[in-house]
Amino acid sequence: MIRRTLLFNAVILGLLIAPFAQAQPVTKVFHIGFFVARGPDPVTDGAFLQGLRDLGYVEGKNIVIERRYAKGKAELLPGLAAELASMKLDLIVVAPVNAALAMKKASRTIPIVMANGGEPVGVGLVASLAHPGGNVTGLSNVSTDLIGKEIELLKETVPDLSRVAFLVNASGPLAGLQLREAQSSARALGLRLVPVKVRDATEYAAAFAAFTQARANALMINLDPMFFTDRQRLAELAAAHHLPAISMFREFAEAGGLMAYGANLADMVRRSATYVDKILKGANPADLPVEQPTKFDFVINLKTAKMLKLTIPPSVMLRATDVIQ
Repeated sequence: MIRRTLLFNAVILGLLIAPFAQAQPVTKVFHIGFFVARGPDPVTDGAFLQGLRDLGYVEGKNIVIERRYAKGKAELLPGLAAELASMKLDLIVVAPVNAALAMKKASRTIPIVMANGGEPVGVGLVASLAHPGGNVTGLSNVSTDLIGKEIELLKETVPDLSRVAFLVNASGPLAGLQLREAQSSARALGLRLVPVKVRDATEYAAAFAAFTQARANALMINLDPMFFTDRQRLAELAAAHHLPAISMFREFAEAGGLMAYGANLADMVRRSATYVDKILKGANPADLPVEQPTKFDFVINLKTAKMLKLTIPPSVMLRATDVIQ
C-alpha cells in the first residue's frame, strides 16, 4: 500500500512539474569575434571578459569568443578579417582603428563594435558619432585631440625644448591626421616638429639616428598597434638616445617611457561590452551613437626621469593619475 501511494504521488508530482519544465527557455549561446591588431594583453582582454560577465555573459556558458590577434603586423589584418567574416558570428569586437577598417572591408553586414577606434569619422568608419550608419559603432579614443596636450606636457617638463621628434607608422590609417595635428600644435607652441616615418621595426634604429641628427630633445610616439607591441624596445631606444618620450598608452610608461597621456584602454574595452549586450538584444549598430572616452591616464615614470636627469615640475606631477617610482 505504501509503495503504491509513493508511486501515485510521484506520478502526480511529475504531471504538475512537466508543464513548467517544458516552459523553461533554452539558454541561447552567442558567437562573437574579438579581433585585435596588437597581441594578447591580459589587462585589456581581461577587462573585456569582466565587462561581459557584469552583463551576464560567461564564456563557455552562454557566449563563445573567436579571438584573432595581428600582433602589430598590419599585413595580417586582411586575412584575419576575412577569416572572421566567413564564420557565423553574431558580432565582432575590434581594436583599434586599423582592425576596424579591415573588418568593415571584409563584411558590411556583421555588426562591428569598436573597443577603441581612433577618429572613426575621419577614416570613414562611421558617418558621424551621433548617427554612425552602416554596421560599425562603439567607442572612439579621440587620439588626435590629445596630441596638443602631449606636446604641452613635454614643453612644461623638458627645459629649453625646441625640437620634438615624432615617430610615425607610415602605413597606419591615422598617420596623416595625427601628423597634421602634431605639426599644428607644435607650431602654436613655438616648437619645431621632426617627424620620421617607419614601416616596420627594422627601421627604428635609423629613425632614432635621424632624431639625433636633427637635435630633437623630446619624443612623441604615434598611437599605433605596432608601437604598442614594440613599446619595450622603443622605451629602451628613447633612453639610449636621452630622449624624454611620451605616448598615448599607459603601457609605454610602464615599459620605461617617461610619460603617457591618453584614454584608459582597459576601461574602453570593458565598456565595449555594453554595445555587445545591446546588439545581441536586437539593437541596430547604425542607431547606436559612438561614445567618447570618460577615463584618462597620465602616467609619469620617475625612474626614467631620474635616469634622464630630469626633474618633473610640481605643476606636472600634480596632474598625474599614476606615478611609477
